[in-house]
Amino acid sequence: MTNRICHIEIDERGLARPTPEIEQERKVAIFDLLEENSFGLPARDGRAIPPGPYRLGLAIREGRLVFSIAAEDETPVGEFHLSLGPFRQVVKDYFQICESYFDAVKRLPPSQIEAIDMARRGIHNEGASVLQERLDGKAEVDTNTARRLFTLICVLHWG
Repeated sequence: MTNRICHIEIDERGLARPTPEIEQERKVAIFDLLEENSFGLPARDGRAIPPGPYRLGLAIREGRLVFSIAAEDETPVGEFHLSLGPFRQVVKDYFQICESYFDAVKRLPPSQIEAIDMARRGIHNEGASVLQERLDGKAEVDTNTARRLFTLICVLHWG
């Protein structure tokens, strides 16, 4: 399939050092994303879009989320910037519920952990939905891809 991401790079310049839990979330999200994803670029202004697979770079620059897209051979295909404003609250909520979850895993019974995990998944889905709305007209992603990209956006927000 050509509408997919084949490589992902996160620009960590200027980011706080992640906790071991955040680093693990990032590794899992990247692994899962590269295993299975759906990422396409819509035609814009009548121009043909080079077919994927695509290399994706994620960064935060000047307070904006930057998606840098290149072809598999590293030829630049495009770049777009998204305001971080619409993500702030859902990222904050996600970090809070993740903290509760990581704490719960250490000391609570499985039934309580499961309840916190359900809430965590709900917030994660909300973040994925916000991302899909923000990407409208710029990139086409399925829900699972949006969820994994949202995790990576959270990692970029860390600190």
